[in-house]
Amino acid sequence: MKSEPEDFSIEDLRTRKNQTEPWTGVRNYQARNYMRDGMKPGDLIFFYHSNITPPGIAGLAEVASEPFPDPTAFDPSSKYYDPKSGTHGTTWMCVDVKYVETFPRLLPLDEIRRIPGASAMALLRPGSRLSVQPVTAREFEHIMAWIRKYPEAPPSAKGPAPRPQALPARSFKAGPPKTKPLPTTRGKSQ
Repeated sequence: MKSEPEDFSIEDLRTRKNQTEPWTGVRNYQARNYMRDGMKPGDLIFFYHSNITPPGIAGLAEVASEPFPDPTAFDPSSKYYDPKSGTHGTTWMCVDVKYVETFPRLLPLDEIRRIPGASAMALLRPGSRLSVQPVTAREFEHIMAWIRKYPEAPPSAKGPAPRPQALPARSFKAGPPKTKPLPTTRGKSQ
């Protein structure tokens, strides 16, 4: 789940009463569907800080409720107010999220790209801007193993990405291709 830290950060979640907050304001149908249909209480969530430099995963939260109608959709004073929601009932949904932990460091997007086993994440696909995205169990395990192994930035992540090493030059001798003798047909009629 992505959030701009100036609007709502993992630290904001940590300091909330009961360290819980409804994840309101999702106004994209696909993101809403991921939250409504794919999340169950107890599921772990990567809390991603977006619209910062660099963007990245700040820590973990967990789903703390079943999906329910997003109250900001019905509140005219909210920037997420949707006047059509009143006539459509439960167009926009949300879940409560609960703080679990803040990572020892922000895990930046560029570093996530280099984590073995994480390359197919929805987050890394070109044009992927949804605020709620699925993560497979294997991707989750790879990310968690990485941040546990590298609570401080790994050497390769402390600067520009290493340049690929050039293969050593090889010399080739030019000449005619080697040929194999043709099979003989002794004793066989043609």
